[in-house]
Amino acid sequence: MEIFTPLNEKTIKTLKAGMWIEITGKIFGARDAAHKKFIELIKNGDKLPIDLKGTIIYYVGPTPTATNKIIGSCGPTTSHRMDIYTPVLLKNGLKGMIGKGKRTENIIKEIKKFKAVYFITFGGCGAYLSKFIKKSEIIAFPELGPEAVYSLDVHKFPVIVGIDSYGKDIYNKRP
Repeated sequence: MEIFTPLNEKTIKTLKAGMWIEITGKIFGARDAAHKKFIELIKNGDKLPIDLKGTIIYYVGPTPTATNKIIGSCGPTTSHRMDIYTPVLLKNGLKGMIGKGKRTENIIKEIKKFKAVYFITFGGCGAYLSKFIKKSEIIAFPELGPEAVYSLDVHKFPVIVGIDSYGKDIYNKRP
């Protein structure tokens, strides 16, 4: 199933844990250091460099870009490292996250509360995943190097619904 960004409530409601999805549109790449800066900006009442409403953040820090390439290898990072920042971002409109691995029980509750979705993608496949990125641009915090915020135009980016808006989690699914 192909979905398009920005995410809306109607689309999110159709997504169920375990579904294979292809994402097309704009997503944003950001890791730990950028998330920390997002929280500082929110606490200070400052404007974020991205509009979180309906947004998907991919937990990624790309490798350097080779000549004639759009982006370097860009596999997912471990998601639970973002769990301390996630509730504030969900409260401010974030609707989707892409990463790898389990999330805490608290984050599962927050995803359900804010009607969001957590996608997982394939660790160790960064070179393969880069083929689905059609445009990449650093848009905030360039001083963070690979942990800067990236605007990424993706076409049929492959993910699996890891946690749906109903709180169903593929890691805890029973047969």
